[in-house]
Formats: sequence, structure tokens, C-alpha cells
Amino acid sequence: MITRFEIIQGRIISSEHEQSPILVFTNPDDNEKKFLIEELKIDEHTLASALDPDELSRLEFEPDHTAIIFKRPRNYSAKDKLLFKVGSCGVFLFKNRLVIVQAEDLPLFDGKQFSNVPTLSEAVLKLLYRSIFHFLEHLKAITMITDELERKINKAMENKYLLNLFTLEKSLVYYLNSINSNGGLIEKLKNSSVKLGFTSGELELLDDLIIENNQCYRQSEIHSNILASLMDARASIVGNNLNVLMKTLNLITISIMVPTLVVSIFSMNVPIPGQEHQHSFWMIMAIAIASVGFMMFIWKRKKW
Repeated sequence: MITRFEIIQGRIISSEHEQSPILVFTNPDDNEKKFLIEELKIDEHTLASALDPDELSRLEFEPDHTAIIFKRPRNYSAKDKLLFKVGSCGVFLFKNRLVIVQAEDLPLFDGKQFSNVPTLSEAVLKLLYRSIFHFLEHLKAITMITDELERKINKAMENKYLLNLFTLEKSLVYYLNSINSNGGLIEKLKNSSVKLGFTSGELELLDDLIIENNQCYRQSEIHSNILASLMDARASIVGNNLNVLMKTLNLITISIMVPTLVVSIFSMNVPIPGQEHQHSFWMIMAIAIASVGFMMFIWKRKKW
């Protein structure tokens, strides 16, 4: 699917013109890939990298364009079961055209970062800026989910909440790798700023990108370390909850067995004391109830 955009008065808006300066290819089909390779001279391997979620961020210079592969979070859905995934996005900057290739339909030009975009090269930098904020938004969501799971683990005796935490920890590992990869890409962009012809304003934006990406990486690292360090403690909580439950069940079982023993003794088919007494039934029931009270007294005395 092809979506076209153009820049008017510093804003990126949708366009229907065939010669629009910004082309976005979402999950391109064979004909669209053929157009990208044959008409725009995009390297086939680089195009495949833009659609590969496991590809690392990188910067490549071609004769008539610059190829940029960067990482960004994928849209989360319920079927992912708390696994936050990462995808790749390819940006191909020509002299008068910007081509973007992505595997799934993700919002590209939303947010306040795109309120003023004078050039195509600045649009590329702000795409990276938007990716960083997208990671931060997902980190906030992961924090909220983690807090909710912690509250449930304090009362739960099942492993499913621990497994959910393991999944979130796995997501953070992916995020750390992707953010670090984007950081290397931004450093390469800064080192190649003269070759790319960045203006002074774009160089300032690059410096901001480096700072924001480093902060994003540190925040992800802190979340990952805290989650990993507390996993054993949370597993112990689940085990302790199970032990408390088993202890309670054992005490209840013992409390039931004592009056059952009393009643069983007086139910034997042999001569027993008091069998001729007219109130023998109530006497046996009183002894059974007294045995329950005695067990409860010992229970509280021993602080079981």
C-alpha cells in the first residue's frame, strides 16, 4: 500500500499527487517492491532489511540516496500476551524525495514533533525522535502493567502472573537492544552530518536526539534491572502463599479428624461406657465439640 504526503508551510499532510515528495510503502507487494528496486534503485537487501523485525539499525550511502534502517516499537495487541515487540523501518532519503518502507501500518507523522518540518532531512530526524518517544510511551505502559501484576502476586498462588512478568522482562531486553542500536545510528548520522548536508538547526536536533535516546536507554535499563532483581523475591512470595494455604488446610483437616475420632470410638459395635444412658448421644456430641475447642485453643496458643 502506498500513501503519499507533501510538506506545506512546514506541515506534513496527505496528498494525492503522483509526484509527492514523501512516499510511504506499508507492507509492499511484489509490484511495489519491483518499483522500489528497479525505478528508485533501492538495494534489494536493504529493502528486505527494512521489513525484517530482527534487523539492526544502520546507515548506508548509495550513489543517489541515503538508506537508514531504524527500530521502533510495534503496535501492541491482546494476542501478544504482554509481549511488546519491535519492528524495523526503512527510510530512503533522495535529493528531492523521501521514501519510507514499513512492515505494518504505524502512525509516522503524528505528535508535536511534526508541527514544523521545513525539509525532508529534518523529517527523517523527527521520525527518529518520534520513535524514541514511542519507546518511552511503551515503557510507561510496561510500568503500569508491572505494578498491577505485583499487587496480584502478593495475593496469588498461581504461576501465571510470574510468567507475565517474565514476558515483560523479555520485552525489555528487546527494547534495550533496539534503543542501543538506534543510538549507534544517531551517532553515525552526526559523524556524517557534513556528507548529509545537515543545517545548524538539524545538528542541534541531532544533539537532542542523542540525549533523549540515552535517557530512554537508561530508563529501559533501570526497568529491566529492577524487574530481573525482584523476580526471585516474587517467586518466593508465590511459594510462601502456597505454604500458608497448605498449612491452613492441614490445620482444618486435623480439627475435623479429632471429633471424627471421638464419634468413631462411640460408634463401635462393642459394649461401651454410657451406652445405656438416656443422654449418651448429647454427651458424645458435647465431647466432640469440646475436642474442636481444645484444638482451636492449641492452634492459637502455638500461633499456628
